[in-house]
Amino acid sequence: MKILMVLTSHDQLGDTGNKTGFWLEEFAAPYYVLRDAGAEVVLASPAGGQPPLDPKSDEPDAQTDATRRFAQDQEAQANLANTHKLTGIKADGYDAIFYPGGHGPIWDLYRDTHSIALLEAFLQADKPIGAVCHAPAVLLQARTATGEPLVKGRKVTGFSNSEEEAVGLTKVVPYLLEDSLKEKGGLYSKGDDWGSFVLVDGKLVTGQNPGSSEEAAKALLDILR
Repeated sequence: MKILMVLTSHDQLGDTGNKTGFWLEEFAAPYYVLRDAGAEVVLASPAGGQPPLDPKSDEPDAQTDATRRFAQDQEAQANLANTHKLTGIKADGYDAIFYPGGHGPIWDLYRDTHSIALLEAFLQADKPIGAVCHAPAVLLQARTATGEPLVKGRKVTGFSNSEEEAVGLTKVVPYLLEDSLKEKGGLYSKGDDWGSFVLVDGKLVTGQNPGSSEEAAKALLDILR
């Protein structure tokens, strides 16, 4: 198995002056689920190189077994520091694609033309697509072969309005992910705030929040197997 994992390159939290990026748990947990299953995981981002880490995800209260393992894993750290540029990536040769969240993707990846083209190629090749937390934003501009929104009529989840309100960023983000998925025709549903909640619709896997990261990666693996 060869799986492409795409991370954000966006590091500005709106006009607050604060930093954002990818959420550490949402990268680390799926990375190890996939690697431990024997998959080769290739990392990419719009800018290439080291993607920006949301500093809040590196705070002590956000640590998990996966993030602690990453902190001791020099090989994984080196892989993360040297992500490939999205412009050089083609869907051929990959068995699935997975997007970790963090607030970054709602600014850059949702409108990144290379990411959108990749998603549409994976969709047309009937290969699994996974995204967790804010990363389902990457699906918003992608379309099927008939021109319909990728999420239209599909069961999807993602960071909920109530979770966005809980972190105090409802007025900071450029759009609310829950609302936007619904506007594109997605059949959005959610579980409890901060609890693991994953939906699978065909070969599309979406997870609601950081706590859904590991389960989302396992669901992607189940499809591949």
